[in-house]
Amino acid sequence: MNINQQSQRSIWYDPAQPGGVQVIDQRHLPHEWRIARLETVEEAARAIKEMWVRGAPLIGATAAFGMYLAVREMPEGAQPEVWLSQCAARLLDTRPTAVNLQWALDRQMAALQGRTEVAVLEDTALKLALEIADEDAEICRMIGVHGLPLIEKIAAEKPGQVVNILTHCNAGSLATVDWGTATSPIYQAHQAGIKVHVWVDETRPRNQGARLTAWELGQQGVPHTIIADNSGGHLMQHGQVDLCIVGTDRTTYTGDVANKIGTYLKALAAWDNGVPFYVALPSPTIDWSIRDGVKQIPIEVRGGEEVRFMRGWCDRTGQVEKVRIVPADSPAENHAFDVTPAKYVTALITERGVCPATEEGIASLFPEMKAAQVL
Repeated sequence: MNINQQSQRSIWYDPAQPGGVQVIDQRHLPHEWRIARLETVEEAARAIKEMWVRGAPLIGATAAFGMYLAVREMPEGAQPEVWLSQCAARLLDTRPTAVNLQWALDRQMAALQGRTEVAVLEDTALKLALEIADEDAEICRMIGVHGLPLIEKIAAEKPGQVVNILTHCNAGSLATVDWGTATSPIYQAHQAGIKVHVWVDETRPRNQGARLTAWELGQQGVPHTIIADNSGGHLMQHGQVDLCIVGTDRTTYTGDVANKIGTYLKALAAWDNGVPFYVALPSPTIDWSIRDGVKQIPIEVRGGEEVRFMRGWCDRTGQVEKVRIVPADSPAENHAFDVTPAKYVTALITERGVCPATEEGIASLFPEMKAAQVL
């Protein structure tokens, strides 16, 4: 992505500063630009848990670098396999819904298995973390390549007019290493000169749409409008949405999609109004062990304070303030994700192409994973 006209990833390793990894601390956006340096596995776990970084692909990449940090701080005399297993478990415990977390940790543990020399372990873990980061950037770029024709088709059907796209939460560059998932087709359409406009769901309670997606789109120069979460159905009823594109934190091999809470309601509105509803799906987000997403995908329940309080810029004090927006004694519940059944998904946009949200459709693009599937 471009930040102030310069290319910028969400997580990166600087060879001139070994022993750590840099991330954009997203808690402070859009009001403050902060870069955090992670140097221990506990800092990596905290960054994931407290959402300095967020989005399934970026969580996976951060966990991969977390294992590199775990090797660097391994106590003298410790058994590598035991220590690394403990560190992987610590990282895995941070966010239960995003399957990329388990995927990245499994890859690291497999690569590190049987190795005992610290220098070899460190080199192996770092190389794989960098590889996972580069893979994610390329996967997201290719999602855009395959999603672009969907936008081009609509543009061709309404020549000279704007293509209106609705998205939910932040499935942009900030949720990945680069490009984003749902935003990658949008960015590539914008670069191709297609007139696009994005309806940006605010996405309560953490407001990742209003805070992050809007900020990203502004940095890229993409026209957009922030809307209240409940406005999407109204806009669809009145023909103001041409298509929806959302991301995913975990998708079953049958096409059920877990994404930020509120996605399911947008899918229902799209279904009722004949609006195409696409899910941008990077293959590491496919869970090949789960058939029924509603019954089997674990849904993270976060603290009620995220619902009860909001943070924002105060013009009076000239700084970010935290305010309570509910009665002091009212409790709150905070489900972070919901599941959209496959029948409401028009198609999945993957790095290998577009397919139906069905077991057969997904298997047609990823036959090697289907063949290795353990049920």
